[in-house]
Order: sequence, then structure tokens, then C-alpha cells
Amino acid sequence: MELWFVAGCAVLLGAVLQRLSGTGVGLVVAPILSLLIGPGPGVLVTNATTTVSGFLIMLAVRHDVDWATCRRLCLAAAVGAVPGALIVRELALPWLQVVVGGVVLLAVATTVAVRDLPHIEGAGATALAGLIGGLLNTTAGVAAPAMVIYSRLRRWPQETFAATMQPVFMTMGALSVLLKTVLGSVPSSQLPPWWTPPAIVILVVVGSWVGGRLARVVPVAVAGKLAVTLALLGGASALIRGSLALLGG
Repeated sequence: MELWFVAGCAVLLGAVLQRLSGTGVGLVVAPILSLLIGPGPGVLVTNATTTVSGFLIMLAVRHDVDWATCRRLCLAAAVGAVPGALIVRELALPWLQVVVGGVVLLAVATTVAVRDLPHIEGAGATALAGLIGGLLNTTAGVAAPAMVIYSRLRRWPQETFAATMQPVFMTMGALSVLLKTVLGSVPSSQLPPWWTPPAIVILVVVGSWVGGRLARVVPVAVAGKLAVTLALLGGASALIRGSLALLGG
């Protein structure tokens, strides 16, 4: 029970930082929960949190969403989510920790380092981005690398990109939860308690409210640096723990 309490605090913190800086909930929450309750259930709870946060934020920014692109990304993500769920089901726990940690570190590196890219857009680029995003989101709870690179290839305005990502992340999260539940990717003994879904809704709502109040006094740059720092620490810890378990085994 103590672990679930700490996990709840991580979800709350992720929601606060999401409201403050726009940093994806998955980037912060996935590595922390993977360390606390294991990569399988940790990413599952992260997917559920992303579903709720994406839905709530979408309500506020729905007029800026590029719905045509959103539909294409979500359809491709549905295809990528299937092998992602199978990977989660088949991989041993240490390998899952390595995957989660590695993807989180890749996500941070992508958002910081990727700048000048050629201008490429079209149905093929959208489908590939959605496919990879769905795969990464299902296995590690983080679709950021694919989405950030896609937005920069397309030269997508930040406001439209940020708004469109909300229903995309919501759909990816819901698909991941559904597929992993149906395919038995997370053993029943590791499934979160029955009260987890309503708790996630409450924590995300409270976190968004607290983040909105803090936004009046906390600079966006400071919140962003804190989110990136937590993601780096969590990702590195998951990667190291998984690597050590593999070496020890």
C-alpha cells in the first residue's frame, strides 16, 4: 500500500508539471512508476493517466486541434500498439526496465537535441509517426520521440501541435490499456487495485488545478527543467536497474 501511495504522488506530480510546462505526463511518470511498482503495471498506470490528462486538456484546446491529422495518427497508432502489447507480454522484467529507461532517455534527448530537420510531410510520414508512437507508448508509456520528430519534420506550429497531441495521447493511452488487458500483457497478480482508475481521475484533476495556481508564480522554464531532470533521473535509474539485473542473471 505504501508503494501505491508513492505512485499516486508521482501521478499527482506529473499532472502538476504537465499543467505548468506542457511536458508529457508519460515522460515523468513512466520511469518513476516502473521503479516503484514494476515496468508492466507502471506503464499501464501511466497509459491510464495519459488517457485522463489528454481528455481533460483536450476539452480546453479542442478548437486548435487538427482533427484530420489526429485521426490518421490514431489509426496508425492502433496498428503499432498491437506489437507493443505483445512485447510487454513476452519480455522479462529486466528487459522491460531497460526498454522503459532507454525510451525515456531517448525522449529527453530528442526534445532537447533535435532541431534542424528537412521539411517532410504527407500521409506516409504521418502513418510512420503514428505507428512508432503507438509502439513506444504501449511498451514504455512515452510517445514523445516520434511525435516531436514528426512535428519538426512537418514544421507544425507549436500551438496546433500541442493541441492535437492531447486527443492523440488520450487515444494511444486508451488503446494501450485495452490491448494489454485483452492480451494479458500484465499478469493478473500485477494489475493495479480496482480503485486505481477513479484515483487517477482525481489525482489528474487535482494536479491540473494545483498546476494552474502554481503557474502564476512558477516560470515555465523552471517547471520544464524540473520535469526533464526527473525524467532523466527516472529513466537512468530504470535503465541501470534493468541492466544490473541482466548482468547479475
